[in-house]
Amino acid sequence: MKALKMMLTGLMVFLFVSSTALAGDFDWLKDLNIKAEVDPAGFRAQLAVRFKIGNAEINTIISNMKKPADAYMVLRLGEMSHQPTDHVIKQYRSGKGQGWGVLAKSLGIKPGSKEFHALKRGHDLYGSDISTGKGSGKGKGRKHTV
Repeated sequence: MKALKMMLTGLMVFLFVSSTALAGDFDWLKDLNIKAEVDPAGFRAQLAVRFKIGNAEINTIISNMKKPADAYMVLRLGEMSHQPTDHVIKQYRSGKGQGWGVLAKSLGIKPGSKEFHALKRGHDLYGSDISTGKGSGKGKGRKHTV
């Protein structure tokens, strides 16, 4: 009985640490949500410029997400996986609660890949390219040429 109790406690600690570590991979989403909530118009403008989309598409995406930063992630995952945004939103809804890493993997972005590491590093809105560390944001992962 004591051994079973110790095993269950150990399992609970392992699961908690694992889930915390995975959540930490995308902690930057919290800061992005704060910026988006403080300045929703600015956030929408940043999405429009970064992903070259119009207000109608931004409104559709944001209205389908729980939080504003989720809209950024859907757009970024679509870009990285070369999938249409509506497909990414469907995957997002069907995998509800599984996390961004699982969604990225389901879209073909392999854990450990350059793209996956870019996602974990952060976003590339507001004039900095945190996700690639290069500053210009015009790397191989983009669907369009500039």
